[in-house]
Amino acid sequence: MPPVKLQSAIEALLFSSDQPLPLTQLCESIETGPAEVSAALRHLGEEYAARDAGVELREIAGGWMLVTTPEHAEWVGRMLRGKRKMRLSRAALESMAIIAYKQPVTKSEVEAIRGVDSSAVLSTLLERNLVTIRGRSKVVGRPLLYGTTQEFLEYFGLKDLSELPRPEELRALVASREPEQLDMMELEVVSQVASDLAANEAAHPELITRHQIVPAGPAEVAQSATQVATDFAAADEPALSDLAPAAEDDAEAEKEAGVNPGLFVDRE
Repeated sequence: MPPVKLQSAIEALLFSSDQPLPLTQLCESIETGPAEVSAALRHLGEEYAARDAGVELREIAGGWMLVTTPEHAEWVGRMLRGKRKMRLSRAALESMAIIAYKQPVTKSEVEAIRGVDSSAVLSTLLERNLVTIRGRSKVVGRPLLYGTTQEFLEYFGLKDLSELPRPEELRALVASREPEQLDMMELEVVSQVASDLAANEAAHPELITRHQIVPAGPAEVAQSATQVATDFAAADEPALSDLAPAAEDDAEAEKEAGVNPGLFVDRE
């Protein structure tokens, strides 16, 4: 039986969830059709905006979620400082940004841009389900192709990949020091990667590779992910932590990991 107060029931479901709720799940939970639920969501979002609330309703990764408004993010960030469930290292952020802006992309392409072995960070990103194996390329050797996941969209608060900020938008956010979903370290790293990728592609359009994807089945994806982890474990490269070091230790940690942030453009 549908709830008497539909909008209030939807608000309660959204408030109780720490993940975006798809429209189908909302409909099933309150036994109401998608048209009515969509209308209630729209009205709820308008009410938050009208009273200048501290939270807003956003569509993220194919679902709906209550999130902090940008103007109050600083205060929430202060309260939750050091309590985030998952914070990525600079190396992982660099690799994830490359994959996000160039997907589908091969491991060798990520490593050519970063200039260091990326087995460790790819293993971490696969384990965290922020990237996935999309299939294989049709080029010689049929290398694995990597792309982002729904969890990636949730991590960065994006509705879909069309909402990925352009390099100039990221630079403006860094300059204004008013990030919405990312902390400043994340924002600066992603901004640098996006800007350098755009500059490199503009300078060398002939080097841009457009892969044709040969889809991989679930068994092959699982086997390939295991192989990536195995390759990392067998490598002689230093381990790269999936957790970001403290700010004062960033430079030393990156030096030990062999990371050379910022050198993404072919300078020749």
